[in-house]
Amino acid sequence: MDERKGAARSLGSNLPLEGIRVFDITRVIAGPYCSMLLADLGADVIKIEEPRHGDELRWVGRYKGRAPHDEDYFYASNRSKRSVGLNLKDSRHRAIAFDLIACSDILVENFSPGVMDRLGLGWKVLSVVNPKLVYCSISGFGQQGPYRNRLALDPIIQAVSGIMSVTGEPEGAPMQVGAPIADVISGMFGAYTVVAALYAARDTGRGRYIDISMQDAMLAVLGPRMGEALQARLSPARHGNGNPMRVPANSYKASDGKYIAIIVQNDNHWPPFCKAINRLDLLEEPDYATMSGRVKHRALLDELVSGEFLQRDSGTWAQILAANRVPFAVVNSYLDALADEQVTYRGLVREVVHPVSGKIRVVGPPWIIPETHLEPTAPPLLGEHTEEVLKDWLGWDEARVAHFKKGYEESVVRADV
Repeated sequence: MDERKGAARSLGSNLPLEGIRVFDITRVIAGPYCSMLLADLGADVIKIEEPRHGDELRWVGRYKGRAPHDEDYFYASNRSKRSVGLNLKDSRHRAIAFDLIACSDILVENFSPGVMDRLGLGWKVLSVVNPKLVYCSISGFGQQGPYRNRLALDPIIQAVSGIMSVTGEPEGAPMQVGAPIADVISGMFGAYTVVAALYAARDTGRGRYIDISMQDAMLAVLGPRMGEALQARLSPARHGNGNPMRVPANSYKASDGKYIAIIVQNDNHWPPFCKAINRLDLLEEPDYATMSGRVKHRALLDELVSGEFLQRDSGTWAQILAANRVPFAVVNSYLDALADEQVTYRGLVREVVHPVSGKIRVVGPPWIIPETHLEPTAPPLLGEHTEEVLKDWLGWDEARVAHFKKGYEESVVRADV
């Protein structure tokens, strides 16, 4: 384990958040995703976990073909962090937490509202302990309001936000997006606001409290589709893979069974598209000359275009559509998406060495900052860096660490907060 000592603090060089300390008391996805983004920017993130079981994503079901010790769900949102085992229901461990928070720049938590107050680690207390602390709470519905105490996971937020109502086929049932998008978006908003508050804290010397609601976060990213409800007071319908304002704009099946997503964004794209499908005769059709006309005759045009796409395989279509600068993509599986040549070129997928699972792959940060270098480290083992952090952050000597270890086992009880 020595080779991993301090690894999370040696991510790279010239990173924007180098030297920033994050007390991460999060679990599952939304909170861990937020703190992982901060780690990707160079922050020293210590993940506080209950010593016996840790983050519940460490012990959920395994993927097919994976070993019992593989924590793949956990790996996805916890790279480049250090794990510290503390039972916050134990007064001795809670005192250590106070010391760590006192020298932290940021605290991120995503317990249910009220839990941190019951632990004695609420904002009112900690803002006195550390006036410069930026404190971010992520919860399903926010810290106040009629839904404050309701439990919420990603599917619940997808439902209540309305995104399910516009996802799926027109005559089908509402459909969830095939990824925990509400969790991830909430984590992104958390990281965004934390960095802004950190910037202000450096100027003013005062930290900020940030209340992130997953419900709010999802509503905030619905974009133009929400404009219809906001201004016209109409609920958008489901259109499958179609676009209510543009035609052709859909996913069309090619002769090899794969689908091609295309969108004719405006009238300027219509001639190149007709050329690509070798149907220049369509340019002479007055019904299709404008976007409004094509939308009006959506069913006929979609049927025609579908027939054309069945004439060639997806690889051939990719070449033709690219040559004519038509907005398109082959509909990838997740495996195809990871292997995509553009993703490979940009080096998004990284390989790190985990002490138990061996070589694992992680999706790295989706940005490139010139003149910086990032080498993500493997997600930590449970409590792997406890002693290391006590020395690094609190300056403990070997004798004090040894004393802590002696009484550690009696405090290792599951903290079901």
